[in-house]
Amino acid sequence: MPRSIWSCAISFGLVNVPVKLYSAVSRKNVRFHQLHAADGVRIQQKRICPQHGEEVPFDEIVKGYELSPDRYVVITPEELETLDPKKTKTIDIMDFVELSQIDPIFYDQPYYLAPDKGSAKAYGLLLAAMRETDRVAIARVVIRQKEHLTAIRATGDVLTMATMMFADEVVPAEALDEIEAVADVEASEREVAMARQLIESLSGDFEPSKYRDEYRERVLEMIERKADGQEISVQPAEEPQRVPDLMAALEASIAAVKTRDGDANGAESEKPKRSSRSKTGGSNGKSAPKRNAKRETAAKK
Repeated sequence: MPRSIWSCAISFGLVNVPVKLYSAVSRKNVRFHQLHAADGVRIQQKRICPQHGEEVPFDEIVKGYELSPDRYVVITPEELETLDPKKTKTIDIMDFVELSQIDPIFYDQPYYLAPDKGSAKAYGLLLAAMRETDRVAIARVVIRQKEHLTAIRATGDVLTMATMMFADEVVPAEALDEIEAVADVEASEREVAMARQLIESLSGDFEPSKYRDEYRERVLEMIERKADGQEISVQPAEEPQRVPDLMAALEASIAAVKTRDGDANGAESEKPKRSSRSKTGGSNGKSAPKRNAKRETAAKK
């Protein structure tokens, strides 16, 4: 059962909707500790002053902003507190916009917003109104002494909130030098048509459960094998091959997809044939135990 992170209220106009904040994701990263290779003991992280070579107690450490190499401005916690955003328990909606206007690159951390006690009606009203208007609320909220820009939207029967990057935090694509080379290259109509055909052959509905973190699964499997004493052979990394002919690569990709789909359809069509043979051939689940029982009786005799 997930636990709420924070209780607050969505505020728009003169309406307040009390809600609870839940994290919408549970990270599944594989975490490693640093060990001493000689004896396998976990390494301690110590704060050492390089000038004196001594460990520095935590209460003697201050925050410093680097202006230039080896030149810092020291800022105290009290000075930072004077600049902290005003602590509120509201998510203040500023605008309602269309979802298509928000580039996904702005999204950061997702959350669920659930109704707090006594706010089910107001929550349901806001949910229904946002669902019918197909709008996303852009709001501001202070979480853990940091102000966040957020996007709130109706997702099925729940309101979701995603913290967002501010505009000056997103690197503009124009800053990439390699992008200029794309403008100088024109694809032929035949190449575009082949690329569209490949895209259409790979198109389908989004099913999140069919995509797995295969790297994490392989890491965990390797950890289990090593824990059981198995030797792990290191495989050389494969370098990606450069495509000499774009059209040939597109045609080969389309052919591979057709072959894959044909194999999949063939496997599906074979399933009922196998089940029908099992029913008509006298090898169903009822007859097999009888034959086994007869064999066991004969063996005992």
